[in-house]
Amino acid sequence: MKIHEYQAKRLLKEFDIPVPEGEVAETPEQARKIAEKLGAGKMVVKAQIHAGGRGKGGGIKVASTPEEAEKLSGQIIGMKLVTPQTGPEGKQVRKVLLEEGISIKKELYLGITIDRAACCPMIVASEAGGMEIEEVARSTPDKILREQVDPILGLRGFQTRKLAYGLGLEQAVIKQAAPLISNLYRLFHNKDASLAEINPLVITEDDRLLALDAKVDLDDSGLNRHKELLELRDPNEEEPLEVEASKYNLNYIKLDGSVGCLVNGAGLAMATMDLIKQVGLEPANFLDVGGQASAEMVENAFRILLSDEKVKAVLINIFGGILRCDTLATGIVEAGHKLEIKVPMVIRLEGTNVEQGQNILNKSGLNFTVAADMKEAAEKIASTLK
Repeated sequence: MKIHEYQAKRLLKEFDIPVPEGEVAETPEQARKIAEKLGAGKMVVKAQIHAGGRGKGGGIKVASTPEEAEKLSGQIIGMKLVTPQTGPEGKQVRKVLLEEGISIKKELYLGITIDRAACCPMIVASEAGGMEIEEVARSTPDKILREQVDPILGLRGFQTRKLAYGLGLEQAVIKQAAPLISNLYRLFHNKDASLAEINPLVITEDDRLLALDAKVDLDDSGLNRHKELLELRDPNEEEPLEVEASKYNLNYIKLDGSVGCLVNGAGLAMATMDLIKQVGLEPANFLDVGGQASAEMVENAFRILLSDEKVKAVLINIFGGILRCDTLATGIVEAGHKLEIKVPMVIRLEGTNVEQGQNILNKSGLNFTVAADMKEAAEKIASTLK
């Protein structure tokens, strides 16, 4: 689950990581009042969306007075902000964060994520803050510091000092950097985050460390341990079909292709998507109904899948183990009778009660193409769209 910058900074403050003074506003009038509270001097007005590159798209502006902050907020709130991460469709801005202006001496990068290959958290730091870390890794890989954290032992003191010294910081700043890195790891670990990133982490003119921008992604699988974090979710920033699928405990991710997929099991879903690409097409979604799906869940999955206007054909690939083939077939037929299906569908069933499932499909009166195996299913889908 992604959260906004202002929400991420509240988490940083909770773990004693310094951030600029600021508040969030939903109207220009609120922005002016916040600017008045911040006092004299420059302040920054920052669009709040779940995407980076906001400055390049005109979503970050500097104001010198409360009146200017109100004016700039009025320009940003309601705009469709297009950044390299939003795609050409952009995202609508509903809130802005107003923060005090900071005199910056140097910008750094600090982030923690999961190293999938090593199966442990990885701290990444760089003296080249303010830039996309991927670009830094490509152009100047020597500026990237990496430190793996043993998930059992946790982050140790020598590792935080190693990173602080590796960034070439002055002694006064090193004394701040080591505990700050430790605190960021505590946030990452205690809140079950999949990413905790500060970019830039700045050194001010008076040698203070401040998290000028922050990004925190939370692991959905850990949210049951952090009920308070569920309040940070912003459905307006998520794909509507994904929000709808989450209501029925369906694992759905919208993609850009034309072939809708309905599969049980994440591994089988990935294999199905690979087969679709091998026949020259692109999957429109990842949809795993899971092993405990009922006929009602299958019907809801089918409805959500067909709600995507980009879907031109549907491939259903089920291995009946815990989810029996007759249960799936019943859900498909019920959905087929309730929904107006205008796209071709190819169904491959295998496993428990496969004969009963095929019999339900054959007697449904609906137009399904049945495939004997996965390869044939992919080929039949390709033939319908080419």
